[in-house]
Formats: sequence, C-alpha cells, structure tokens
Amino acid sequence: MAQQQLTTPSTGWWPVLRRAAWPVYLVLLARWTWVNGLPYTEDLVFLWLIGALLAAAVHSGHGWRRALLVLRDWVPVMAAVLTYSLLRGYGAHTPWAPHLRPQLVFDTALGAGQTLTVRLQHALYTPGTAHVYDYAAVTVYMSHFFVVFVLLAVLWRRDHARFRRLLACYLGLTYAAFLTYVLYPAVPPWMAGQQGALPEVTRIVADVLSQSGLPRAASVFEGGSRFANDVAAMPSLHSAYPMMIALFFWPVASRRVRVLLAAYPVAMAFTLVYGGEHFVIDILFGWTYAAVVVLGVNRLLDRRAARRALRSAGEVRREAAAGTS
Repeated sequence: MAQQQLTTPSTGWWPVLRRAAWPVYLVLLARWTWVNGLPYTEDLVFLWLIGALLAAAVHSGHGWRRALLVLRDWVPVMAAVLTYSLLRGYGAHTPWAPHLRPQLVFDTALGAGQTLTVRLQHALYTPGTAHVYDYAAVTVYMSHFFVVFVLLAVLWRRDHARFRRLLACYLGLTYAAFLTYVLYPAVPPWMAGQQGALPEVTRIVADVLSQSGLPRAASVFEGGSRFANDVAAMPSLHSAYPMMIALFFWPVASRRVRVLLAAYPVAMAFTLVYGGEHFVIDILFGWTYAAVVVLGVNRLLDRRAARRALRSAGEVRREAAAGTS
C-alpha cells in the first residue's frame, strides 16, 4: 500500500512530466550559467540543489509526496544558511577593532621571521601569469561553496539519519564560527598587506579568476554587500568544513576514500595560506572547531539514540509483561 502511494500513475500527463524533469532542469541551469555565470553563492547553490532534488523526485516516479519531502527538509536548511549570511554581514560592524597582532606574531614565528603567506607568494606566484597550481588552488577554494551541500544531498537520498547528523555538524560549526567572528574580528593576510603590516599580499584566487575572464566568480571577493565580512577570518570556515567532512566520514570510509579525506583539508589549508586568505593560526582554529563540533554532535546524538533504544526496549518488556499477566 505504501509503495502504491509513492508511485505515480503510468498514464496521463505524469509520464511526460517524469521524462521532462531532468531535461527542463538542465536547460534552465545551462541558460542561467550562460547569462549569469556559474552559481557559487550559498543561496544560488541551495536553490539549484533543491531544484535538482525536485527533478530527481519527479523523475523517480514518487510524485508530489517526495517533492514535498524535499521542501520540508531543505527549505529550513536554506533559511538557516541565509540567516547566517545576513548575520555574518552585520557581524562586520562590531564596536571593537579587528585583531591582527596575535595572528601576525604566531605566523611570523612559524615562518622564521616572515609569514608563510609572504614566503609562498614570493616563491610560487607570478603576477599576471597563472600556473597549473594556481588553477588547482582556485578549484579547491571554490569547492567550499558547494561540496558540503552536495554531500548533504547525497546523504538525504541514501541515509536520512546521516543527513541529519551531518547537517547538525554543519550548522553547529557555522554558528560557532559566527559567534567567534562577533567576539573576535580578525584581519586576514591580504588586508594586513593593505594596511602595511605585511609586504603586499595578492588575493591569488580572485586574481586568477579575473585573468580567466570570470568576473562574476571573482566578484565573490568584493566587499560592500550585506553578506560581506572581511574580518571573519578566525576560525577559517574554508578550512573547518573540509576537516569536518574528513572527521565525519573517516570511520566508515575505505582506505582510498580516506586518502581523499585527508588530502582535502591539507589542500585547502595550502590554498588559503598561499592565496593570502588566512593565516595558519586561522586554519588551526578552524580544524579545532571542526573536531570539537563533530565529536560533540556525534556524542550527543549517540546518547539520544541510546536513550531512545532503552525506552523502546522498556516499552517492549512492559507490553510482553502485560501480555503474560
């Protein structure tokens, strides 16, 4: 009976709608990309991701019930992320000045008299000429805007309990970082270079995107919007999310997948330091936040599941006792 409720009729307009779902979605996405460039901001990624899930729900033949489940689970997620984006912008206007000296002292000591950002840019970056590793850095950096959401979408379709758990980690980490941004606004290396505290630092990802003729993608680095917060640097969420992903999937991952899980945070850390986006200490704090959140969420949900199992077992025992009395 449940299967019949989920399956759509095989006659009428439903078969046409099922066949058209993915082509219509892909045409709309291609048209959008052609006119506006690749969607890279969180709101756009979410909208197109929800659209893909709706297309998959219709194409699968599960009808409106599955589509409503998509909206039920994903619209609140999108609302939470957009709320964070707005709060993050407002958090740029704190009554206290952004901090720089602690990060500068730590990274200068780590780099033996010069920050690793300055050393790496002097050694590897050629202004006006993008190398292969520069394009690789761009790819790694931009993955921040969609990898977590894609993983959430995969889990939503395959393992809803794991979806809720990863979502709890993502939201907990995001809002913990926001609170820190308000209490401790921090200057990133590229801004420190502008202020004269460091030699000139190039925002390499933005520079490479501009050279590549992708101004819309490069505009993600421009300030002045209500979502912008240039001093939201510690902890680095760009580094925290890859570590969260690695820690979350590590216990169930194969050896080959673990290689990728370990490589992603390292590649992102290199990209952020080399690209002038974050100090090393920002990244270390990001990794620490990720570890604390994943451990805390898993422990909390495991305890809740254990209490639920004990409660269910108690109910079964009481029913069994009532049946024999």
